[in-house]
Amino acid sequence: MRRRLSLFAVLAMAFTACQSVPYTGRSRVLLVSPGEEKKLGEQAYADILKKGKLSTNREQVDLLRRIGMRLAKVADKPDFQWEFNLLDDDKQINAFCLPGGKVAFYTGILPVTAGEDGIAVVMSHEIAHALARHGGERMSQGVLANTGGQVLGAVLGGPGGSQVTSQMYQQIYGLGAGLVVLGYSRKQESEADHIGLILMAKAGYDLEASVSFWGRMAQATGGKGGSNPLEKFLGTHPGSAERQAQLKAWIPEVRAKYSKP
Repeated sequence: MRRRLSLFAVLAMAFTACQSVPYTGRSRVLLVSPGEEKKLGEQAYADILKKGKLSTNREQVDLLRRIGMRLAKVADKPDFQWEFNLLDDDKQINAFCLPGGKVAFYTGILPVTAGEDGIAVVMSHEIAHALARHGGERMSQGVLANTGGQVLGAVLGGPGGSQVTSQMYQQIYGLGAGLVVLGYSRKQESEADHIGLILMAKAGYDLEASVSFWGRMAQATGGKGGSNPLEKFLGTHPGSAERQAQLKAWIPEVRAKYSKP
């Protein structure tokens, strides 16, 4: 009986945790509260800044923060404590936004952005991940997969049935420690592209810059991921050509619905 109750408890929790993604309306399961997610993001961000080297290029830092705040304004998340930093590492062609609005760019991506609109493309995409709570979604997927095995074992007679729920919360925090390196799925990457385009439109940036940026990214990566230094960035991302095609298809509707008059 206790094992069955554990199974029902987990299933009920997953059912009640169903939520929809802002702007796109896609349904997904979130087992992590916004507060827990932001706490993990803040901890991870502080650790990254401590280990990294902050850029002393005042002009680049000021530009990054100006663009960031412009996009943060239209993101309309008053509970986020926005922070924008530039890390001095020319080998990292990357950027990220952690839960709670903690953003960092690496200097290596600036030549690819090629100016303010290009930075806005990357910035809006990363902010979109945080708005959509993709990190919490990925953590929840991992927890459900692991807990599902535990529940099945409990139902079939294995030990630990009564501990499933408590173990699930422990796993959430364990997975949270790897939040920065947790890869997103191709679906989430495309969703961040779409939401990012909406943020750019609301902030008054050139939407066509998103297409040209991914053209430059293709050149910077040799048109492929995997064996090059950008493997970590491109591992689960759609290819540049696919992204460009999707963006071109979205731009007319996004411009008509969200662009500033």
